[in-house]
This record gives sequence, structure tokens and C-alpha cells, in this order.
Amino acid sequence: MKNSILAAAAGLAGAIFLTATSAGAFSPASPHVERPTSAVTQVAKQREVPEKYKRRSVRFTTNEKPGTIIVDTNNKFLYYVEGRDRATRYGIGVGREGFGWSGVVKVGRKAEWPDWRPPAEMRAREARAGRILPVVMPGGIDNPLGARALYLYKGGRDTIFRIHGTNQPWTIGLNMSSGCIRMMNKDVEHLYARAYIGAKVIVIGPGNKQGDVSFQDRGVDIFRTIFGG
Repeated sequence: MKNSILAAAAGLAGAIFLTATSAGAFSPASPHVERPTSAVTQVAKQREVPEKYKRRSVRFTTNEKPGTIIVDTNNKFLYYVEGRDRATRYGIGVGREGFGWSGVVKVGRKAEWPDWRPPAEMRAREARAGRILPVVMPGGIDNPLGARALYLYKGGRDTIFRIHGTNQPWTIGLNMSSGCIRMMNKDVEHLYARAYIGAKVIVIGPGNKQGDVSFQDRGVDIFRTIFGG
């Protein structure tokens, strides 16, 4: 039997795919001739994104202005406020234990298929765990930042946190990042096209540093879902 193992590493967590070829059998009549066999592939099943984290138009009450982005890390939702009683809700992945945060920031810049430049602190932390991260990883389908990135700034300075896509969509709805907000690539592309530089971003998480923010998700907007608009 011939066995091959292909390891696909993406960001800080990778899916492992195990490929096995079925045992070759020898014909009793021709003991020295190997009979061809079909390949059998075993793949580690990836977690499906739960239905509740799919993009939805929702009825949404808030005192925040249209264009504001509200990130509810506790419930793994990001809202783009569109107007009175209207928002788009996206499912997200958020920081793992010890990497959650809260605050009010702004979209400082945007990038399509961005390069990934893991901070020196992250590289050192991962090196201690035996994982060597690149200083710079060019943008592309294998890049952990995915298709788009919105860079979050505070007081005119980069916070090192981003809202970005991911090549690991099965992590949506989970606490797995180092503090950045992950979205499915198709969702971050949708948000990217609408969010503007300077947009207010409210991140609700540990510490309540976002201050008072009023909002209520009143469920899927059936009319808009069916008819659009």
C-alpha cells in the first residue's frame, strides 16, 4: 500500500488531508503482475458554516448612523447599518480566549487581496510553539487575510486589528483568531464595496471599552429578503 500525506497550512490553523490508495492485489493466475486498483481518498471533513451565520438583511434598531459597523463578538455577528430599521448581518469568527477586545475605531484603509505581515509579537509567540510565520506573505488564495481587508485605526494609528476574509471559512462562528474579525470571502467582498474610509466601527467584546451602544437585531427582514432593496 502506498500512503501519501498532504499537509495544507493556512494561517495559524490548517486542515489536514489524508490520502490513502487502496491496496494493490495480485492476480492468482499472474502472481507477478499487479492489478490496477481505484484510488480511495479520505478527507478530514470540514465544519459547515451554520445557517445562522449566513449573510442576511435584518430589521435592526440602533441610534448609530448609516455606514456604521457594529461588531458583536459575543454572538459572532457583524452589522452594517444601512438606515432606519435596516442592516446587513454577517457571521464572523473572532479572537480566541485571551485575544478578545472592545472599543470604537475607524476604517483607516482598505486593501484587495492584501499582503499578510504578522506582527513581531505574533511571530515570536508562534515560534515558541514551533510554528514559523513569514515576515511578509503575498496576497492570494492561500493568504490568511483572504480576499479583502479593512484596517482598523484609533487616533490615526493602526491598531493591528483588521476585518478581513479567510481561506478557512469553517472558522466562522468560532473563537480562533488573534483578535482580528474574520468573514467569509464573499461576505468581506460585499462589506468592502459598501464600507468607506473613516467609517465608525464599534467592537463589542471583553472590557466594554466601546461604551454605551444601543442596538437590537429584530430578525430577518422577510420583505427585503424576497424582493431586495
